[in-house]
Amino acid sequence: MIQDNKKDGSVKTVSILGCGWFGLAFAKKLIELNYTVKGSTTRQEKLEILQAEQIQPFLVNFTAESIVADTTFFETDALFICIPPKRNSTELLDYPNKINSILAAAKDKSKHVVLISSTSVYADENKTVNENSETIPDTDSGKVVLAAEMLFKELLPKKGTIIRFAGLIGPDRNPGRFFAGKTDIPNGLAPVNLIHQTDAVGVAVKLLEKQAFGRTYNACSPNHPAKMDFYVEAAKTSGLAIPEFIAEKKNWKIVESLNVPEYLDYEFEVGI
Repeated sequence: MIQDNKKDGSVKTVSILGCGWFGLAFAKKLIELNYTVKGSTTRQEKLEILQAEQIQPFLVNFTAESIVADTTFFETDALFICIPPKRNSTELLDYPNKINSILAAAKDKSKHVVLISSTSVYADENKTVNENSETIPDTDSGKVVLAAEMLFKELLPKKGTIIRFAGLIGPDRNPGRFFAGKTDIPNGLAPVNLIHQTDAVGVAVKLLEKQAFGRTYNACSPNHPAKMDFYVEAAKTSGLAIPEFIAEKKNWKIVESLNVPEYLDYEFEVGI
C-alpha cells in the first residue's frame, strides 16, 4: 500500500536541479506545503531570489565532463532534474552526458531521482500514445531527450522516475502569442498536447505525496482540441491578432497517460 509522505515522513527534503520556469514554481509550492527545498541555479544573482522564497540556494554548474557544486545539494530524499536540453546550441548533443554527470554526483546521496523529460520522445505517427508505446522521436531535441532517458533507466533501473511533460503553458508562456497574426499555418486540425504550469506542478507534488517512484509518467492534459480552435481562442482571449490556419490534419499524435490516473490519482485543474 502506498502511503502519504505526511504519515511516514520518508520524503521531507527535495532538491530541485534547475529552478527555471517550472522548477521555481514547483519549489514555491513545496515550500507552501512545508517541505525543505534545496534549489540550484547557474547564476550568482539568482541565489538571492531563491533565498527570498525560503529555498536553500545552491550554485551548481555542470558540463558534460564535470559538476561544480556543494555535494550537500545532492543529499536529499528526492532529486528533481529540471534542465531541458538547449535546443539551439552545440550543447544539445551534450545533454545525455550532462545527465550522466548529474547522476554520478547524486549516487549514494539522493534517495529518489526524478528526471523531467518531454513527450517529444514520441513521433507524430497519427495515433494515440501512452507510457507503453514505442518511443521513436522525429526531432533532434526528442532524440537527445530519449538518449538521456535510456541512460537514466540504465543507471537507475529501480529508483529512477521519469515525468514527460507535454507542451508547457502558463505564466509568461501565453499560448495566444505563439501564432498571433500569422497566416497559412499548416496542420490546423491536428490535436494539441499541452499542460498548464499549475498541473505540471500538481503532478510532481502528487508523485511525492503518493511516493509512486520508479515509473514513467506522461503529464499531459486529457483535453486535445484542434490546434486551430485552441490557438484562435487563446489569441482572442488575450486580445491579440487572430491567426489563420489551414484546415488539414497531417502529422499528429495524442499523448495520453495510463500511469498518472492509476498511480497518482491526479485530477487536472486547468482545462485546455
